[in-house]
Amino acid sequence: MSFPIERPRRLRRTQRLRDLVRETIVTPNDLVQPMFVVPGSGIKKEISSLKGQFHFSVDMAVEEAKDIAANGVPAIILFGIPSYRDATGSSAWDENGEVQQAVTAIKKAVPELLVITDVCLCEYTDHGHCGMIHEQQVNNDPTLELLARTAVSHAKAGADIVAPSDMMDGRVGAIRSALDANNFTDIPILSYAVKYASAYYGPFREAAGSAPQFGDRSGYQMDPANVLEAIREAELDIDEGADMLMVKPGMVYLDVLSKVKETFGRVTAVYHVSGEYAMIEAAAEKGWIDRKRLILETLLAFKRAGADFILTYHAKEAAGWLK
Repeated sequence: MSFPIERPRRLRRTQRLRDLVRETIVTPNDLVQPMFVVPGSGIKKEISSLKGQFHFSVDMAVEEAKDIAANGVPAIILFGIPSYRDATGSSAWDENGEVQQAVTAIKKAVPELLVITDVCLCEYTDHGHCGMIHEQQVNNDPTLELLARTAVSHAKAGADIVAPSDMMDGRVGAIRSALDANNFTDIPILSYAVKYASAYYGPFREAAGSAPQFGDRSGYQMDPANVLEAIREAELDIDEGADMLMVKPGMVYLDVLSKVKETFGRVTAVYHVSGEYAMIEAAAEKGWIDRKRLILETLLAFKRAGADFILTYHAKEAAGWLK
């Protein structure tokens, strides 16, 4: 029996060899850390549904941002839990709102850290939906003005990037027009272009207090069964002025991520969402997995599938390992 000419194992023999021929690499520069900002001061309270993640008041968010930057993470994305909620989510564009205050304070303290803001109304409405309600349905077109107003308020506070996550039709165009009209032509839009109506968002909704008070979000977020629709959604957002695209969730939508990146060749992000994070943490707590190895393997899978950067609750910790 003759020996095979090709022996792929030769290049796997040592760690140095494996590093030399590695096709995909994850670095701290690929990571974005989500943060939750709440009213008050001196607050750093662990979120029960997201072990190891916290609610921060603005002053404590600044300290956390310093730590994140020190670990080599280049960006954060902010989510606000407001002092009050109403039918239109008016605190979303309040210039004294938690996100707006946090943006200004963080940019002053850590100017090199990129601050992305989530632009949506679900955390700010008393009904938990992502837009204005008419007869228990989200009313698309009137919502656009409110989203645009929110994005402008974030830009005025100093946000580097705005990220609409609502999935209203036409929201990227409305936000782009509003930013340009207010002399924020240089502020890029990271669009949640492909956001599925997923069961993986549960821990986030508890953390943000944003669970719908009636119905669900299947009428405006995407059906998990659809891939061609994802391409159409991404194409529409590009046409409206999106600078970057996002696919959400991540782990069970790697095929969609790969397809979007291959089709458009645009800067494409992926969100490693709360339910995915929580499953890893729960399994690790039981001792069923090698936690560090699984986290790094998961991040590698996102990069391999085409992600240019990854929004993940593991960002700060993983960056420390990767450094």
